[in-house]
Amino acid sequence: MTIGIPRALAYHRCGVLWETFFEELDVPYIVSDESNGAYLTSGRSLTVDESCLPLKLYMGHAESLRSRCDALLVPRLERLSRQREFCVRFWGLPDTVRATFDGVRLLTYERKSATPGTEGLAFLQMARALGKGQIAAAKAYRVAQSRQQEADFRRFSENRAHLRARAPKILVAAQSYITYDPMLGGTVKDLIQSLGAIPVFIEGFDRIASEKATHHISKDLYWTLNREILGAIHLARSKVDGIILLTAFPCGSDCLANELVLRRIKDLPIIQILLDEHQSIEGLRTRIESFLDMIQGPM
Repeated sequence: MTIGIPRALAYHRCGVLWETFFEELDVPYIVSDESNGAYLTSGRSLTVDESCLPLKLYMGHAESLRSRCDALLVPRLERLSRQREFCVRFWGLPDTVRATFDGVRLLTYERKSATPGTEGLAFLQMARALGKGQIAAAKAYRVAQSRQQEADFRRFSENRAHLRARAPKILVAAQSYITYDPMLGGTVKDLIQSLGAIPVFIEGFDRIASEKATHHISKDLYWTLNREILGAIHLARSKVDGIILLTAFPCGSDCLANELVLRRIKDLPIIQILLDEHQSIEGLRTRIESFLDMIQGPM
């Protein structure tokens, strides 16, 4: 059985975990190519207009894999604890994929709490569905978890190094599936660098520390990904020269979280950039260039 992994949404947070797990179990898998215009066109035709841009891209990735694999990996991510929830798009993703593609076969697991061992048990169940034994699955999960932690640390180290740069530093505050998608955050990163500034991402700050720092901006926000962003913004305030709130249209949780940032962070220049399927590179360049000109002042 060959597993298809869409290179979108949670892949940018858990991709190393998934790939290593299948490699350790000797399960063949394929990952879709990096996001491109064809994926967006395909995903747009498969979703309603009100779907967010990352979901449209995800469906394009899924469509590209359907004929090349036996099952799609589509996890259901609900919450890490009672007060830390994922966006509802992650809750309903398996149902959305099933409803979109007739007869599609899914390999899935659920993440519903932060109880120790919960994710590991979910991976054991997934391995059982693949015909693998518990001992081999437990070992594969431990290795996969270790590799994901190593990948997370590399991102952390890279961003911490950027914080020591002498050029203007811009915190790009965005969900990981925006930050590390080449069509979304990748474009913004390239533009910032081409204009002589240094992009820094929220992965430069420890997730646990960011979660704890969230209360400086909001005591009530419960979306775990937005909590990490808000906490990282607080931790970065004295280390960066400006903040870009990078959001994909029409994300409801980001819109609320960004409004909290705009109202409560007064000591740093902030710009909100909303990406949609009609966004032009030149339009982005103009906005980012103007923002950097404002930060740097007259030459």
